[in-house]
Amino acid sequence: AKAAPDGYTLLLALSSITILPEADKVLKRTPQYRLDQLVPVARFTADPTVLAVRADSPWQSYSEFIEFARAKPGAISFGSSGNYGTMHVPMEMLKQATRTFMLHVPYTGAGPAIVGLLGGQVDALATGPATVVQHVKAGKLRVLAHWGEGRLAALPEVPSLSELGVNVKFSQWAGLFVPAGTPEPVIAKLREASRAAAADERVIRTIGTAGTPILYQDAPEFATFVQQDAKVMAEVVERIGRQ
Repeated sequence: AKAAPDGYTLLLALSSITILPEADKVLKRTPQYRLDQLVPVARFTADPTVLAVRADSPWQSYSEFIEFARAKPGAISFGSSGNYGTMHVPMEMLKQATRTFMLHVPYTGAGPAIVGLLGGQVDALATGPATVVQHVKAGKLRVLAHWGEGRLAALPEVPSLSELGVNVKFSQWAGLFVPAGTPEPVIAKLREASRAAAADERVIRTIGTAGTPILYQDAPEFATFVQQDAKVMAEVVERIGRQ
């Protein structure tokens, strides 16, 4: 955000970029950056978060899971990569939408949270499909729903929360930014290069191998997406801070 706007300093950011400044505010810290210090250039991926539980859990479906959560507030625990992270926020959105209470257990990263779920330390978690597909295929985990739209190519049997009547959406996305003040001709060249990369079969194949599809957005659409995402994240993070 503070780098020279010369087109030589680029930021490939994840979706947490819209969360961190708001978390700093809630925690009474000076935000390390403001979003208006960055210019969105292109979004490459947007991976809907999935709700995963152990395969030996008592919940065969999302409806069974949420009915249990309503009947026994606090009985279900969920792991995350840490407070206000991209595994924490979607679960708080789900809790708010369904008026349920589940116990948050923050770990020191996504890896330890997955291990915690597999080992029975927590009952559920929200994460990207690529993180859990191998464990689903191995019969260790079950995915009950996802925070996106439609069906997922990697998990076509899993319904979206929208499909189940729960109006919450969350994705773990990745996009390219430059410092504010970067000349428009430079941004135009970066947009052109980004479009070409997103359409390159080698790039599509490489990223797809990890279970993440390309969902490209050019600068104008991506800028609107970031603004809307930041607004939603500000509301969610502020609500978490009041708990």
